[in-house]
Amino acid sequence: MHYMILIYSNEADWAKIPPADLPAVFEKWMGYGQALQAAGVFRAGAQLQPVATATTLRFQGGKVLSTDGPFAETKEQLGGYYLIETPDLDAAIKWAGQCPGLFNGCAIEVRPLAPGDKPESPA
Repeated sequence: MHYMILIYSNEADWAKIPPADLPAVFEKWMGYGQALQAAGVFRAGAQLQPVATATTLRFQGGKVLSTDGPFAETKEQLGGYYLIETPDLDAAIKWAGQCPGLFNGCAIEVRPLAPGDKPESPA
């Protein structure tokens, strides 16, 4: 079964990390991705650009409206994701519980893909 590991964080918290600590932080994230790959569960993943780069679309008054930024103002924004394939939810939660963001104040959401949906392999 495929699961999304959605990583929510406060962008202001990332800005507080001392530059000298950034290599160690990124090394933990790289190690996590490598562990997912080595276990054969990794299907896709990416870090997202800052929320200020987002564009939100809404259908209102018969028109598609576009606004800069996220739909709602929140302290935590979606900052990245992993798509994994595991036998069940328990295995997905186990992998999500090892995500480095969990130990740096991020909220981690695990969500299954809809039944019958199977992501396409990258070309």
